[in-house]
Amino acid sequence: MISIVDICGLCGLDQEQIDAIGEHEHLPDVAAAALAAYLLHMEHGLEKVRDMIVDDIKIALAQKRKGHAAELLMALRHLYEKNPQLSSL
Repeated sequence: MISIVDICGLCGLDQEQIDAIGEHEHLPDVAAAALAAYLLHMEHGLEKVRDMIVDDIKIALAQKRKGHAAELLMALRHLYEKNPQLSSL
């Protein structure tokens, strides 16, 4: 059976980022990872992943779910750490 670690390795994102994509698009982990892998191979795909996470943060804050917003912020932070080119976009 494929694990979440395997799924993360296939798409290049960590579990929190996959979870954020799944939340944004209402997809299970495997489908969210497949979407992430697809986006990361597209021009401006990394920015689309970033924008999904930012949207999720805004929604969580609007719903007064500060703990969840903090988790999503960490996912965003890790995305920037792994992809420093995002800082210049």
